[in-house]
Amino acid sequence: MATQTSASRSSTGLKREERRVLAGTLVGTSIEWYDFFIYAQAAGLVLAPLFLAPLAESDPAIAQVLSFATIGISFLFRPLGAIVAGYLGDRLGRKKMLVLTLIMMGVSTALIGLLPTYAAIGVAAPVLLIFLRVLQGFSAGGEWGGAALLSVEHAPVSRRGYFGAFPQIGVPVGMILATATLWILTSSMSAEAFLAWGWRVPFLLSIVLIVVGYVIRRAVEESPVFEDLVRRRKESSAPLGQLFRKNWRQVALTAFVFIGNNAAGYLLIAFFSTYSVAVLGLERPTVLLATTLASFGWLGFTLWGGWLSDRLGRVRTFQLGYLLLAVWAVPMWFLIDTGDIVWYFVALFVMTLGLGLSYGPQAALYAEMFPANVRYSGVSIGYALGAIMGGAFAPMIAEALLRSTGFSWAIGVYIAVAALVSLAAVSMIKETKGVDLRA
Repeated sequence: MATQTSASRSSTGLKREERRVLAGTLVGTSIEWYDFFIYAQAAGLVLAPLFLAPLAESDPAIAQVLSFATIGISFLFRPLGAIVAGYLGDRLGRKKMLVLTLIMMGVSTALIGLLPTYAAIGVAAPVLLIFLRVLQGFSAGGEWGGAALLSVEHAPVSRRGYFGAFPQIGVPVGMILATATLWILTSSMSAEAFLAWGWRVPFLLSIVLIVVGYVIRRAVEESPVFEDLVRRRKESSAPLGQLFRKNWRQVALTAFVFIGNNAAGYLLIAFFSTYSVAVLGLERPTVLLATTLASFGWLGFTLWGGWLSDRLGRVRTFQLGYLLLAVWAVPMWFLIDTGDIVWYFVALFVMTLGLGLSYGPQAALYAEMFPANVRYSGVSIGYALGAIMGGAFAPMIAEALLRSTGFSWAIGVYIAVAALVSLAAVSMIKETKGVDLRA
């Protein structure tokens, strides 16, 4: 028996099924967030002149603000996606919902790549764009909760933070894929060609990625905690009612814990590159390359944050991350404003340390805060609400702050305040490490 057990493990100490789970959650979330980030990057680069043409000609600044606002619109539909996917995920299983949300996100992203612009169909162009953004938001609302639970509920008790970090690193991996794709395109074609048709390529590539993700996720087994829940539970007539009646405090805390990380993360994703090109005059391909390289820091520090939370605890790791984020939020702007691409990279890379430590432990912390029968709903809804309060309109707020104050460091104050709000929220949570997930 001992021989079989050791043979079924790799040199990293993971069972074959555990490796499948980690691969399935990582690949799926990476693809979903690639889809989401491609839009966020495009909103800063090309969507205003393409889909808001009359406004872009008369008032480019307002057109850019509204382009960033379309990022936030999809966040408003995340809670609905979280409710639907959470309800079905707590009944039909984590795996089925993950496959469904993956397909929905991929189809809506590919269709954005096929959309006619304002010049072709007029006002119908931005209307259709917003509709597809709503579908993206709906699917993203159900994606994260399922991936987080599938990884954490498969994990050994002592490694939940590490396992839970794999769906988390799907975010920086998705950003790396998105920014690297845009860097290759903007470096290999003229600005006119990119505006004419090149911007569509990253959206259409989503079709290939979705096929890969679907195959991998289909091979993953259902969460053992969910299977145990199916065997032993009595049917509940109103699980969502139970969630908000008995676990409303956990939902509120999970939402507030996410505000700081999500606000800072979406500025990294959608605002910094636009600011550096439009305000500082840096070359777009160079900025995209630096942003891509900085995202590797986000990836590494997120994985480290999950690992560290298995040793220091979820709450303490979060606190460390948010303190670092709050302290760095203002000084980094003085590096960015030098207009030197090296200092731009350094500013973003250091910021990813705080981002990683306040993101890596999230899946484990959230899963451990809710009972099994409402866990999918609880973590998904809390995550979605936090995203609305945090990142939904962060690029738009940053643009408005810059134009109203004239000081980029005002955006840093905004990030610092958001980080301190989340620090206060996570400090109100009793350490969860090691709780029984089958309860």
